[in-house]
Amino acid sequence: MKKLKEFTVYCENTKTEKKYPFGTTLSDIIEDQKVDIGEDILGAMVNNTLKELDYLIYKPKTVRFIGYSHPDGQRMYTRSLSMVLFKAVVDLYPNYKLKIEHTVSKGLYCELEGLSVNGNHEEVVDKLHQRMREIIEQDIPFEREELRTEIALRIFEEFGLEDKCTLMRTRKQFYSSVYKLDDVINYFYGYLVPSTGYLKKFSLVKYYKGMLLVLPKKDNPDELEEIIIQNKLFDIFQEFKEWVEIIGVPYVGRLNELTLERKIGDIIKVSEALQEKKLACIADMIQKRETARVVFISGPSSSGKTTFAKRLGIQLKVIGFQPVVISMDNYFVDRELTPRDENGNYDFESPHALDIKLFNQNILDLLAGKEIDLPKFSFQEGKRYYDGTKLKMEKNSIIVVEGIHGLNPEISAMIPKDRKFKVYVSALTPLSIDANNRIPTTDNRLIRRMVRDSKYRGYSALETLQRWPSVRKGEEKHIFPYQEEADIMFNTALVFELGVLKRWAEPLLREVPPNVPEYSEARRLLKFLSYLVPINAREIPPTSILREFLDGSSFHYS
Repeated sequence: MKKLKEFTVYCENTKTEKKYPFGTTLSDIIEDQKVDIGEDILGAMVNNTLKELDYLIYKPKTVRFIGYSHPDGQRMYTRSLSMVLFKAVVDLYPNYKLKIEHTVSKGLYCELEGLSVNGNHEEVVDKLHQRMREIIEQDIPFEREELRTEIALRIFEEFGLEDKCTLMRTRKQFYSSVYKLDDVINYFYGYLVPSTGYLKKFSLVKYYKGMLLVLPKKDNPDELEEIIIQNKLFDIFQEFKEWVEIIGVPYVGRLNELTLERKIGDIIKVSEALQEKKLACIADMIQKRETARVVFISGPSSSGKTTFAKRLGIQLKVIGFQPVVISMDNYFVDRELTPRDENGNYDFESPHALDIKLFNQNILDLLAGKEIDLPKFSFQEGKRYYDGTKLKMEKNSIIVVEGIHGLNPEISAMIPKDRKFKVYVSALTPLSIDANNRIPTTDNRLIRRMVRDSKYRGYSALETLQRWPSVRKGEEKHIFPYQEEADIMFNTALVFELGVLKRWAEPLLREVPPNVPEYSEARRLLKFLSYLVPINAREIPPTSILREFLDGSSFHYS
């Protein structure tokens, strides 16, 4: 009998290089090398590409096994729990349709289309929770299968998954991957864990009109996240849900259809008009707060704060104000005074990287009618300087402050509360791939940042991806805890924008080389963008927030 060809596999976890015969799976390697990563192994990076544990080795590979502590492990776990919830709904309430919507309050918000919230809402959630527990205890395998797309379409039609059918028709692929869990079939963007038995930690609780799927903590998978009530954030998601209904584009498949039918122009116009209407409403709210004279605009990276501030300034002028714009970036302390993080690197995301005392004194002086010397900051030299720019408020002046720490009470502690109006700005993606596959808001912002970094800062996609974990860490620590301090929230995401950004982002992502860890993230984003039909940017107005990340804006950005 002919001996099977052997291939060398290097396992980064055990630092072991060993030969294995053709057809060896990743699970076989775990068993053979007794791989222990201190947590359940959910998948593996094979040559920096995510693979499931039943992946067959057929040539030399470098393997690194991952668990829930890895971002891709968290995604696998979340998708797998979503599939279990989907089965529980099919088993108990086949006439309801599961919609997985967005993250809020440290969980994943879901709704059941057809469920009456005035009836047995809590009982329904409790029964689904119990059914999920039963499915997990049975340790049922998740089985992935590649089917001809026409066969997959017939299956999804049988399950009433029309949103997935629309998506697959517009993708125009020969084959499509489906997942089977016992007697139900679904499609998920990305891999799942091997079986339901891996999903030991979760909870499902009643939340508003739906339910919240509570996940394990990222830094401690043995404990569940604590639910943090975020009423204002939830309300802005619900507002955009209404906007999506007005626009008529809840899912990527429908967006693709309208793009292919050359009807995307109307979607762009309505989307931009809805944002402009909300901006005018915010200006009116500021006017009604008669004592408010300082507007703080805060939000995470690539949320469109700068363009929002400029457009709000126009709306404030319409109702008689004269905006005086101040950037918090001018108040950085000199480089040698900048705090450092736990690794000894400068922590520019910390609020203490700013001269809080000087900022407060300048604002108080302006409110008192005094003239101030406006500081400037040289990022090249790491020094503050003054170039003679002076500021003084007139009778109808209003100060507009833009910066990531605007909602942090420490930043404006000396300024009376009644003089402040706070706005939180972020790109809270209103679009989903389909009813069970949401688009994370962080992906939207990352793609925006990647395109802008390339166009205006000369960074490659690899450099942006390398910086992103640090940016996200700073947001989690210094921005997101203060979201609910806002008087109002504004969603800068546009339902069509990812189809536009696709044209710029895909070439950048393809340049990420396979021999770096960030290659797996580049592949994931390319897979995501592959669902979208590209959209031409020509109909996007020059004042659009999206122009901040592309080109063609009529605003000046320093």
